[in-house]
Amino acid sequence: MCGEEAEKFHSRRSMLRGAATAAVAVGAAVALPGVASAVIGQNAPETESAGHGRGRIPVDKISIQLYSLRTALEADLGGTLSALADIGYRKVELAGTYGRTAKEFRGLLDKNHIRASSTHVGIDGDLDQTIADAKVLGNTRANVPFAAFDTIAGWKEFAGRMDTAARAFRKAGIPLGYHNHAHEFAPIDGVLPYDVLRANTSKRLVHLEIDLFWAVDGGVDPIDVYRKNFPRTTQYHVKDRTADGQMVDPGQGVIDFPRIFRATTPNLAEYIVEHDNPTDALSTAQNGFSYLRYLRF
Repeated sequence: MCGEEAEKFHSRRSMLRGAATAAVAVGAAVALPGVASAVIGQNAPETESAGHGRGRIPVDKISIQLYSLRTALEADLGGTLSALADIGYRKVELAGTYGRTAKEFRGLLDKNHIRASSTHVGIDGDLDQTIADAKVLGNTRANVPFAAFDTIAGWKEFAGRMDTAARAFRKAGIPLGYHNHAHEFAPIDGVLPYDVLRANTSKRLVHLEIDLFWAVDGGVDPIDVYRKNFPRTTQYHVKDRTADGQMVDPGQGVIDFPRIFRATTPNLAEYIVEHDNPTDALSTAQNGFSYLRYLRF
């Protein structure tokens, strides 16, 4: 990172630290954009969905997918992890280790008192090494981030490979799951790939990480997906969507998170902030943390 870029990064980090402190001191009413509206209900109908409920998300269940911060992590890995710790994150979900070994990355996480509770992994390479790295990182879950096939037969074959890999992960004490996009909810010959995946994997071995943006984008209600697959859903990816389908930070779109969370709280281990292409990754991290931290549902 050059001198000018470093100065901008550390200026942003200092700003976010101050914002986090202010949010804690005075509560959601003065939190960053999207937080007050989520609590007061300005972006929701004047019903229970406005966020006046009694439910809340414990801090230890708030995480962030580091893919959202990939550019910042590539530029300054240690500084970005430190900035996340300043915001208040104590858990992250990995999508690579940015040229470090699992042991080296674990050391940076430990230095910042952050746990890598989950990792997005592939199952087609050296599975033994993938599992070994997950153990070193301290993962309590792992998830396959993406799969796409043109035929139902392709999805069935993939489900079989998922099941086999999940058995190996389970022996290491790490449950394996699947993270959806939108295409799993588009029928092929009248059949949903998501239904094929869940029907051809073990309920005991393979859990489901529901990406709420992509589920809504795929035309399904996340509550229905959760209930249909209970108790397999243990993690949410929390990112918001505008009415015309643009991805935005949590609380800045039209997805009714209070309604979803209120109906699906049991069995949820993590609420993972994510934005695939944020304009300012650290601001997204702050916005997402503050939104989840102060949300009432």
